[in-house]
Amino acid sequence: MTKEEIIEMAREAGGYYSKKYPDEWRLDDDDLVRFAKLIAEKEREKFCAVLRQLHDSYSLTSDSNAIRARGQQ
Repeated sequence: MTKEEIIEMAREAGGYYSKKYPDEWRLDDDDLVRFAKLIAEKEREKFCAVLRQLHDSYSLTSDSNAIRARGQQ
């Protein structure tokens, strides 16, 4: 994940740069939870892509839908 992707997810979660301290990000508790969920979702999708590639390359069975469903819990 690139720095730009991480910053975009922080913004999407509600984070913002502090006006007083422009090098610092501000996220409240709810923002932080949303940010963590966005990160986890992105990582699950990457993992599912690897599983699909392995499945296609080596005829392995995988259930990427079960992994995605973890995000709904």
